[in-house]
Amino acid sequence: MPTHTSLANDARRQATLILAVCCLSLLITALDTTAVNVALPAVGHELHAPVSGLQWTVDGYTLAVAAFMMLAGSTADRIGRRRVFQAGLALFTTGSLACSLAPSLGWLIAFRVVQGLGASMLNPVALSIITHAFPDPRERARAIGLWGTTVGLSLAAGPVVGGLLVASAGWRSIFWINIPIGVAALVLAAVFVPESRAAAPRRPDPVGQVLVVTILTSLIFAIIEGSHQGYGSTLIIALFTLAAAAAVALPAYERRRQQPLVDPVFFRSVPFTGSFVAAVTAFVVLSGFLFLNTLYLQDVRGCSALQAGLLTMPMAAGTALASPLSGRLTASRGPRPPLVAAGLLIAVAALTLTTLTPTTPWATLLAAYVLLGIGFGLVNAPITSTAVAGMPRAQAGVSAAITTTGRQIGNNLGVAVLGSIVTARTRAPGGPGLATASHAGWWILAIGGLVITAIGLVTTTVRATATAGRVAARFPTEPIATAVNGAPAVHGSAHT
Repeated sequence: MPTHTSLANDARRQATLILAVCCLSLLITALDTTAVNVALPAVGHELHAPVSGLQWTVDGYTLAVAAFMMLAGSTADRIGRRRVFQAGLALFTTGSLACSLAPSLGWLIAFRVVQGLGASMLNPVALSIITHAFPDPRERARAIGLWGTTVGLSLAAGPVVGGLLVASAGWRSIFWINIPIGVAALVLAAVFVPESRAAAPRRPDPVGQVLVVTILTSLIFAIIEGSHQGYGSTLIIALFTLAAAAAVALPAYERRRQQPLVDPVFFRSVPFTGSFVAAVTAFVVLSGFLFLNTLYLQDVRGCSALQAGLLTMPMAAGTALASPLSGRLTASRGPRPPLVAAGLLIAVAALTLTTLTPTTPWATLLAAYVLLGIGFGLVNAPITSTAVAGMPRAQAGVSAAITTTGRQIGNNLGVAVLGSIVTARTRAPGGPGLATASHAGWWILAIGGLVITAIGLVTTTVRATATAGRVAARFPTEPIATAVNGAPAVHGSAHT
């Protein structure tokens, strides 16, 4: 007869395997997000893509992720987290195969959207699965810390991996790597991940979902295409107006629903709102940096994809060193020290690049990369920890999806805004070269770093923390998971 100790060890081993499967899914989606950036010049040359086409190659993916992530989270809470997780793996893997075979730019963008739809079912659902697999708060904190570390390392390593693949087998190979990993994760999920649902899942909210898609799609389209058609054109003004109207309508509509897709009450928590804004800002910095830096290194400095990827290794190394440190620092000292330090380091790195020229010394570039890598490595753990700690956990798919959606919105905005700034400046009569045209973008990223620092200071006060308690008190307590299909239940309690 198994003892209590042996049962506990078995449960711990299963939870560890579940964490490994979830981190594996995160690995391919996060690597893909940044590896594609290194391949953009090669994609542009082979498929004759303008800068706007390259922007859509990145943003087609991240837009789909951002637009449908909250729907995926609530659907997983309702019909089963493992089921949605497996569907996402299958769709992402199929989309990766299709991207590797894309015959034209239009098809590549379309298949990137398919990839994004699959990825939208993975990250928030995986974090929800992890949350329920580790009922002990301390073990859950360590698991989430490892999750956050995987995010940082995967995103930072993407350019290096992408450069190696593009140099050795062409840009299509960056999608091949997803296929065996995706298949392996799909099989492992079927074997090791138990099915679970929320005890009180939210009802579908089709109107809210349409409003979210409308806001993001119209805003990103207007930003990217405005640099070509003119921001004063009728179409672009109409799209900005539509995005603003939908942004006003969304909270007004959701307040009247008993079970909204995005509950405006959550944003009454200052720490949670701060984590969302910090997530958006941090990923504006990351995606904007990767997009501008890739074009600069390859189009201005004449580097190959492999050289460009290797040159970003100091950034990856900085992230690798800072990510676990950030997790420990967040656990022992709270989110303020890593957030403040992250923002300051990002600001200094971006300010270093505001005077970028075609002959900027390599030592200056590498120093900026290291500082930005450390800053980005520090920022993920406190964002994730604050978002999860300050939110009710029974609808974990939705709560995780909100902040993760913020990351994807940042990815979208970074590429859209900074790419459009460079395009508009270089296309103007007598406009500067790419290096000089990017200066405005680096200033924006420097301001983003200061915003993160301010968030770290403002959202960690006693008064701010009290707002999180008041929000949590509005939700009753009930079990966080139920066992289905004969799978063992993961017990615990949380706010719904």
